[in-house]
Amino acid sequence: MGACCTTHIKYQGRHHAQDDLAKKEDKGHQQDLTTTGHNGAIVRLQGSSSFISMYTRKGKKGINQDAMTVWENFMGEKKSFFCGVFDGHGPLGHKVSRHVRDTLPFKLSSIIKTSQPNGCTENDAAASAGQSYGKIDSNGVNKDRFSSWEARLIRAFKESDEELNSGLSFNSYNSGSTAVTIVKQDEHLIISNLGDSRAILCTRGNKNRLIPIQLTVDLKPRLPDEAERIEKCGGRVFAMDEEPHVLRVWAPDQDSPGLAMTRAFGDFCLKDYGLSSIPEVSYRRLTNNDEFVVLATDGVRT
Repeated sequence: MGACCTTHIKYQGRHHAQDDLAKKEDKGHQQDLTTTGHNGAIVRLQGSSSFISMYTRKGKKGINQDAMTVWENFMGEKKSFFCGVFDGHGPLGHKVSRHVRDTLPFKLSSIIKTSQPNGCTENDAAASAGQSYGKIDSNGVNKDRFSSWEARLIRAFKESDEELNSGLSFNSYNSGSTAVTIVKQDEHLIISNLGDSRAILCTRGNKNRLIPIQLTVDLKPRLPDEAERIEKCGGRVFAMDEEPHVLRVWAPDQDSPGLAMTRAFGDFCLKDYGLSSIPEVSYRRLTNNDEFVVLATDGVRT
């Protein structure tokens, strides 16, 4: 399991991360809970802070292939966050998920930085001009701002995927990883999804009840558009007899690896047959009723 939350509530579980660190120090393996990332961001791979809480636990299938990260003060902006959860699969899935965890937010931050004139942030540029950044539609979506974020995220995802296929110390031919990420800036939430991990928003409805709202759609072969893309590229979509309820993606001439998603990092054995590293990017404007967001792999069960 793996999850990443962003909220203004200070979680009571903070001492767990400190306890874990103390145990590692007792064994002679001191490990910092945070490091410094691009533009001075605070990078966290475990534990919690006043804004986030992170947790993962090894399952019964062997090595834990989940990875997660939070970049606080993302791009050097206070109270700006990048959160990501990555679920590896295949023999070296744990290496793929960790590599993407470490490279994707850095690439995105770098892309944004180099695309901004004189190093200004989008918020700074809008404020100095005395106007909002772009046009707002009837749903409160800033079209220009969203299009800009979407293009940069797609580029960062593609570059991270290409790097996996460019002579690293491990092979991603039969291994890969999902990714679900959010970037939070003030009331703006940009969600990116690749595979079948999920982003869930917890908000308050009538009578102050907590209501879960799924922000992502699992990108699996059961979706008609996803299956159509696979088949147009020569791949196959079918379920095995022993798993009739699970559609998988297959190469045209061999019954392996049988991937249960249509988008992922790595898995280059299927990239010529419709498997995509382009994320589905969406936007949500947060309100005072919204409490927190959970990012989780498909290992989390209710």
